[in-house]
Amino acid sequence: MPADPTALPEEHTAGGPKRRGRPASLAGAAVRGARRGRDGVRSALGVIADRIIATAPRIPVRDLATLRAQFPGLTPEELADKLVVGASAGTATVGAGVGAAAMLPVPPAMAAELVAEVAGVASIEIKLIAELHEVYGRRPTGSGTQRATAYLTSWTQERGIDIAKPASLNVALGGPTRRELRQQVMKRTLRNLPNLTPFLVGAAVGAFLNRRDTRKLADKIRADLRRHQIPWDTLPDAPTA
Repeated sequence: MPADPTALPEEHTAGGPKRRGRPASLAGAAVRGARRGRDGVRSALGVIADRIIATAPRIPVRDLATLRAQFPGLTPEELADKLVVGASAGTATVGAGVGAAAMLPVPPAMAAELVAEVAGVASIEIKLIAELHEVYGRRPTGSGTQRATAYLTSWTQERGIDIAKPASLNVALGGPTRRELRQQVMKRTLRNLPNLTPFLVGAAVGAFLNRRDTRKLADKIRADLRRHQIPWDTLPDAPTA
């Protein structure tokens, strides 16, 4: 208390509450805004993850026989190189298209464009991973849905599938397994968000970044697959993928 009881502190005067209350209200609004932003990001990641999980079993994958017929006379490494070049060109095209749309005076539905880019790039990269497993003789066992889940898991972890551990592959998209897979896809997508600069820099850099990231992913997968590669002449006959 002041020495003079009639001399109240500044915050007790008529104008005081406004000076104290305004920063407090701004801080509260900032906290609420940050919370809404965090919830919005989580919700967006969930939408993207659900789109990727739903799309994965429908991605067309060429088996080894089809790939060798389309690219005759190539060695496994040469064929893998062809697949990486094609996939990198595909993701670059997606990045360029979204980047160009973002640079328009009025960007059209950027939230929808974001979902489309991430899901589109994921589909191309999952297809690449599946066909690289074919090329290196490492196709996982199981049904089409189980293989799609395995390839999707390989994409989230950026690692090749260890077909020596069949228990890790015999999973279905249901119950706790689906929830766990959804969390993995959301984390993988979150790692990619800093790379979505096409929305800020335009088509050319967007294409470059997507092409670079797809090549980096392919290098990691191929390094894993080479360690346990099965030569083509020792592969048993397998049904069409």
